[in-house]
Amino acid sequence: MKPANIMRVDLRSDTVTQPTPAMRAAMLAAPLGDDVFAGDPSVNALQEKIAALLGFEAALFMPTGTQSNLCAILAHCQRGDEYIVGQFAHCYRWEGGGAAVLGSVQPQPLNHQSDGSLLLADIEAAIKPDDAHFARTRLLALENTLGGKLLPFDYVQQATELARAKGLSRHLDGARIFNAAVAQAATGGANGGDVFLEARRIAQCFDSVSVCFSKGLGAPVGSVLCGSREFLARAHRIRKMAGGGMRQSGLLAAAASYALDHHVLRLADDHALAQRLADGLRDLPGLVVETPQSNIVFVDLVDEARARADELIPFLAARGILVTGLYRLRFVTHLDLDAAGIAYTLAVMREFFRA
Repeated sequence: MKPANIMRVDLRSDTVTQPTPAMRAAMLAAPLGDDVFAGDPSVNALQEKIAALLGFEAALFMPTGTQSNLCAILAHCQRGDEYIVGQFAHCYRWEGGGAAVLGSVQPQPLNHQSDGSLLLADIEAAIKPDDAHFARTRLLALENTLGGKLLPFDYVQQATELARAKGLSRHLDGARIFNAAVAQAATGGANGGDVFLEARRIAQCFDSVSVCFSKGLGAPVGSVLCGSREFLARAHRIRKMAGGGMRQSGLLAAAASYALDHHVLRLADDHALAQRLADGLRDLPGLVVETPQSNIVFVDLVDEARARADELIPFLAARGILVTGLYRLRFVTHLDLDAAGIAYTLAVMREFFRA
């Protein structure tokens, strides 16, 4: 039987968020120009703000994180080059093979360790010698957070220093870099819990960083690519070829700028909700719950729960709860969720397993 009062709780991703009324007001008030002519003041202000925040010379506003990663890889690499990347990194597995298809840049995927890292020995072994038989290894691409996991900062330093010593460029898919910074600050970062300084600390291990605003930060659209001016000049040309010039995109940049000012510190609320959800799910039979490090909870269905897996997603959806997965479920918390939504989700999950 369906509950009398159905809530809508969308846990599929933090990309489903809607702009807040204050963010919409900032968008409507944004001064506009033509960004293809570098004349949109709101875009220029956002680029200057995020570059200064993360310690780079410049930044370039992009429509999507996929395009931002693509432009980064193709700006670092040439045809016949390769980049070292994790098997479950977004820029390898979930971006349509763009670097290979559009840039003739070969990925060299490596297996992840349980914490999301790539073994330093594996990275070093994957670097090809300068030989005509091999693609030229040019780039190490990491992601933080990866599947909601915070890459240990000591590891980030070691991996990027290894890449630098071997002559490789270093790119970070930092779509959720501020989630990483919040988690790092909470676990004893070096800056007295200052989230923005932790974000800069992570970013400065890399030559380029992609940052997404349409996930946990709650903007409707947009990412930025940060790096040196020389690097971004190459990325800008690639963005043009990829159709990323957006004219009066200050409407979108204003939302991203608002998110930087108002939605970074509140990511801690999302992390707390993820922990509350994980704690509640652990009480249910047939569920193996990973301890969340940020705003993503993974749950494996085993035993009798696995046998009923194909019933669970429709059961939840009929009661207004949206999640992804089948035998391995993913729940993502975000600014459009609250404690009541988590409590309702847990109540519905208990109802399913009681049945």
